[in-house]
Amino acid sequence: KHEYISKPVLYFTLTAYFDIGSLKYLYFMMVMCFYVLIIGSNVLLIVVICVNRSLHEPMFLFLCSLFVNELFGSLGLFPFLLVQILSDVHSVSAPLCFLQIFCVYSYAAVEVLNLAVMSYDRYVAICFPLQYNSTMTDRKVALLIALTWALPVLATVVLVSLSAPLRLCGNVIDKVFCGNFSIVKLSCSNTSVNNVYGLVLTVVSIVAPLVLILYTYGKILEVCFSATKQTRQKAVSTCTPHLASILNFSFGCCFQILQSRFDLSRVPPLLAIVLSLYFLTCQPLFNPALYGLKMAAIRDAMCKKLFLFWFPKTTWTSCKLDPVGLTTDVAVWISASR
Repeated sequence: KHEYISKPVLYFTLTAYFDIGSLKYLYFMMVMCFYVLIIGSNVLLIVVICVNRSLHEPMFLFLCSLFVNELFGSLGLFPFLLVQILSDVHSVSAPLCFLQIFCVYSYAAVEVLNLAVMSYDRYVAICFPLQYNSTMTDRKVALLIALTWALPVLATVVLVSLSAPLRLCGNVIDKVFCGNFSIVKLSCSNTSVNNVYGLVLTVVSIVAPLVLILYTYGKILEVCFSATKQTRQKAVSTCTPHLASILNFSFGCCFQILQSRFDLSRVPPLLAIVLSLYFLTCQPLFNPALYGLKMAAIRDAMCKKLFLFWFPKTTWTSCKLDPVGLTTDVAVWISASR
């Protein structure tokens, strides 16, 4: 049985980093370029949505919230990762470690909840197109966005508040960044409350939103299968980026949960590091690339801004979408086919 450490833990040592010698400068530049690309792509789409009044609709406002969260999540990892790559001693102070836990866990919870809200928006748009404007009012959209951020932040504050006072029997974390369960496992004191709260938080913040997403898409598929082929293709195409984003993030989260709760020592160390960073590195770039390229309204707005910037004396012709995200005739077709 472990003995209590006589003094509080002031820092944690991260043991998952390899000694890569002079290659660390190459990795630093690669990660830095990746981080700059994440910042640039998300900021670009946020600006495009904010400055174009035609995009001030629920679907695009939820997307804007999603892009802001990508910036928040990447901020919690990349600066820390860049410092650790160049450092010869891979340690982090306890306050900074808990701050990173707050950022990473808040990001993950906001991401899932934001995707769930977006699925609800698509559900109303496709299943009840004629009632969309009366259902998704400005007040309701503002409330949904506020709850999307407030609930995960409060839940994560409680999580960190339960973990920070624990008396620890060590300070070694076998990861490249700080994780809450990694610290809980180091505790010498009773962690029953932490374990129960962590399980409840996982169910409420991840499982419950995923159930809502499955339900809404089940209803969407039910409507699409009863519609005409052309209507079905156009309706499903509006949900493709959202579904791809959900699947991509779910893959990263699943491995992160498995890595935290189970012994994955048989997994090659390098592969384990890459997969543990997947949801924090790929998702922030995957979303802006996916929505920026696949959604015609955003793509058209970006092209228009860039075109008029370089050719200010020319005119621009575009095809305007209705607030639901489908063309008006598609929404009517869906309604009629029901």
